[in-house]
Amino acid sequence: MTDTHSPQTLLEPTAAVAPMTLPALLAEASRRFAGIAAIEENGVVTRYAELPEQVMAVTRGLLARGIEEGDRVAIWAPNCRAWIIAALGIHCAGAVMVPINTRMKGPEAADVLARSGTRLLFLCREFLGVDYPALLQPFRPDSLEGEIILDEPVSIDGRLGWQAFLDEGASVSLERVKARMAAVTPEHVSDLLFTSGTTGKPKGVLSTQGQLLRAFHEYGKVIGLGPGDRYLIVNPFFHAFGYKAGWISCLLAGATILPHAVFDADVVIRRIAEDRISVLPGPPTLYLSMLAHPQLAQTDLSSLRVAVTGAATIPAVLIERMRTDLGFEVVTTAYGLTECGGLATICDPGAPAEVVAATSGRPIAGTEVSIRNAENQLLPAGETGEICLRGFHVMRGYFQDPDATAEAIDAEGWLHTGDVGRLDEQGNLQITDRLKDMFIVGGFNCYPAEIEAVLLQHPAIAQVAVIGVPDERMGEVGCACVVRHANQSLEGPELIAWCRERMANYKVPRMVHFFEALPLNPSNKVAKNDLRTLLAT
Repeated sequence: MTDTHSPQTLLEPTAAVAPMTLPALLAEASRRFAGIAAIEENGVVTRYAELPEQVMAVTRGLLARGIEEGDRVAIWAPNCRAWIIAALGIHCAGAVMVPINTRMKGPEAADVLARSGTRLLFLCREFLGVDYPALLQPFRPDSLEGEIILDEPVSIDGRLGWQAFLDEGASVSLERVKARMAAVTPEHVSDLLFTSGTTGKPKGVLSTQGQLLRAFHEYGKVIGLGPGDRYLIVNPFFHAFGYKAGWISCLLAGATILPHAVFDADVVIRRIAEDRISVLPGPPTLYLSMLAHPQLAQTDLSSLRVAVTGAATIPAVLIERMRTDLGFEVVTTAYGLTECGGLATICDPGAPAEVVAATSGRPIAGTEVSIRNAENQLLPAGETGEICLRGFHVMRGYFQDPDATAEAIDAEGWLHTGDVGRLDEQGNLQITDRLKDMFIVGGFNCYPAEIEAVLLQHPAIAQVAVIGVPDERMGEVGCACVVRHANQSLEGPELIAWCRERMANYKVPRMVHFFEALPLNPSNKVAKNDLRTLLAT
């Protein structure tokens, strides 16, 4: 077949130009938004005018410790004000920030530190009952030269306290710091984010400051983020959704950052009312949890304005309920992955509701999306295949892993994402699922997200996840893991019969398991590997 369908590109470049380095962003934000609160945490307000001095104090501390351009400095802590200040200090030193997943165990964190060649580590003393220094100590790599405890002012057990670290930097002149900041270019690597490691050891993804700022300047313009917005960042900072679409986007727009360490529906709903939250992005599970909360009707949600979510297929009813029951004026969807800096496409919030519900929109300016088959041939609109991306936002490569880089990015510059989807006639991306989550029932491909979208239409279902499980006759069959709405009754055979009326037989789950709550990963997405383990025991 001859294909005449060309890759789609999105929105025209915006007129306003974003700063292209983090030091330039810091300077511009402190000037443009001087009197606005940049960060609010536990009653402590840090205004934009105060940020440069606080950040440069961190950069001075790093220089005092001998950190050079390109050196790796890691952060292992929950969402908090100090995380942001430390990260900006690393960026302004021209060093590479390495975020570490707060759910990692000692050996996992040590592996990331060792493979990245991290010289210094900022970490918290305790989070969710875990002593992080003690967790790391038995596995601490020799390459790690020092640790700074973010939530301890003084040094303890051979580790520098936060204030002690800042005090060390007093020996470094302000002129030297400013010279280092001025030397930072858009091509400096901003961060080394490690992938989730679902198909082996996590791989380190290299992105630059220019890529980061260009992409999320576009993001902020699409969602209308601006001064006066109050952004509750529930998504973890170690992930691009919390870091780049989170506090970096706030700095670009002059919005106020309110870090939130652990998602709890009770606490989040209370904070929306008390802190007058206007921006609350998150995965669909966040909004589903809120919608199922018994105190929802009694809570003042009038401040909510912007919601951004993303998943394979989002049911239209969720988008409608986010607008009507939660009161969001702007509801949109976006798609990205670590290897493209966290953002590839975003839906125009002004598009028809069915487009927002069914797609992740079109590529951001300067990027392309292509759908390809297993032979890397371009597919026409409407056909399903692997989502491939090309443009300024594609990673510089996997850290010290040229073979994996060559496998992910082909000779024409296309990043092969491992996600499955299609482009509609307008160039909107419809994500079907992950290649790895697809299961095959009697020779038919089944994409869990498509099945989940149908199941969520059942009035008794609050949340659902579908996984493939082994079956002697069919090879694999679908298993629905269901959380019922409060005070709703539903049994497995009843749900299976309901499904048979609404989907092809091979897609119908053969098993149903009920849960009080589905296991979530730190990004508040359903941890399907945990479900597979639970059901296998």
